[in-house]
Amino acid sequence: MPSEKANSRRSFIRTVTGAGALLYSGVLPAASIQAPQERANDTGPVILFQGDSITDGNRSRNNDWNHLLGHGYAYLVASKLGFEHPDKNFHFYNRGISGNKVTDLAARWQTDTIDIKPDVLSILIGVNDVNSMFTGKDMVTAERFGEVYRSLLNQTKEKLPGVHLVLCEPFILRVGRVQDKWEEWFSEIQKRQEIVQKLSVEYHTVYVPLQEAFNKAVDRAPAGYWIWDGVHPMPAGHELIAREWISITKKHIHIF
Repeated sequence: MPSEKANSRRSFIRTVTGAGALLYSGVLPAASIQAPQERANDTGPVILFQGDSITDGNRSRNNDWNHLLGHGYAYLVASKLGFEHPDKNFHFYNRGISGNKVTDLAARWQTDTIDIKPDVLSILIGVNDVNSMFTGKDMVTAERFGEVYRSLLNQTKEKLPGVHLVLCEPFILRVGRVQDKWEEWFSEIQKRQEIVQKLSVEYHTVYVPLQEAFNKAVDRAPAGYWIWDGVHPMPAGHELIAREWISITKKHIHIF
């Protein structure tokens, strides 16, 4: 006959397993789990990543700690900085959304950026704006891209005057669907790269150049090793972004 201790242990396992099943089936409300970014009395610096699918990284939309930051560069940055500086209690948010263009960021800027009140705001956007020029759907020209991007920076500076801005350069490589129209893609991405760099200078932000880093990486391995379709990074590509991001921001933002 099982001991009272064994019965107690089995009862505990059934309880935990049952709760886990309810959680992953969506029965338990998200609020029943306390997400890292919702902890009480958390006064550490808030770092927010904004952008499209490259930032999104298939992040969860609930409070599952294991998937909140996705599986891309935002997760890698948070992992390294969190490990190196547990005393600083960094508070990382990922609000990238797959498919977003700069106009989509504008539509959700208040709730997904301003209301979070980040100490550091990192933006990586532009490749879907380029793609729109080829699909013909909701096209965002380079001129429009610059206008909307500038508006977002103005709003942010006005409402969050103390925020540190990090503007990341959009990038592509000649592989996958991009190589079929390489000259057109390269021309359009260059326009947006120049806009982001100029805005960075104008608004005194940290600037993370990524195109040259990917170009150099191709000397070590084929383009598809870093970016499988010319747009979306492979794991090594995300590591490249994370390393560039950390290396550059550490020189300019002294909370890291």
